[in-house]
Amino acid sequence: MTDPRRPIGPLELPDPIRASDVARWIDEIEELPSNLRLLASQLEDDQLDVRYREGGWTVRQIVHHMADSHLNAFIRVKWALTEENPVIKDYDDRMWAELPDSTGACIGLSLDMLDTLHARWIELLVALTPTDLASPFQHPESGPTRIDATIGLYAWHGRHHLAQISALAHRQGWMAGAS
Repeated sequence: MTDPRRPIGPLELPDPIRASDVARWIDEIEELPSNLRLLASQLEDDQLDVRYREGGWTVRQIVHHMADSHLNAFIRVKWALTEENPVIKDYDDRMWAELPDSTGACIGLSLDMLDTLHARWIELLVALTPTDLASPFQHPESGPTRIDATIGLYAWHGRHHLAQISALAHRQGWMAGAS
C-alpha cells in the first residue's frame, strides 16, 4: 500500500547525478506551475479546504506551502552560488502552513507567485555550469547538499504535492472520470 503522506514514494536521487537528470528535473520544475494551475482549476473553493489526509494540510495549505517552499529553494540556490558553502536559514513549514495567508488566502496568489518564481528560477537553472551545479550549502538539520541535488529535491517536491492533490480529488470523486 502506498504511504498516504508520500503518494509517489520517498525522494530517491541517483548517485551520481547526471546532466540528463538535472535537465529532466529542470523541465519538471518549469512545468509545475501550469500543471498545478490546471489541477487547481478543476476544484471548487470549498474543496480547497478539505484535508488531503487526516491530520494533514488542506489543498489550500498545500498550494501556499509550495510557493513558500520553492521561494526558499530559489534563495538557497542563489546563496550557494554567491557564498562559500553557506549555512542556509531553515523554516518551520508546518508553522508557516498555519499562518492566515496559508489557511485563508486565495490560492491564485500562490499560483501567480509560482508562475513568476519558476520563470525566474528556470532562467537561472538553465544557465548553470557543472561547477555551479556542484556548489554546496549546509542545511542546519539535514547537513551538506549541492545545487544539483536541490534541483532533484524540488522536482520531486512538486510531483509529490501534485500527486497528493490529485489523489484527494480522485478519492472524493471531484474530477471527471474519477471513480
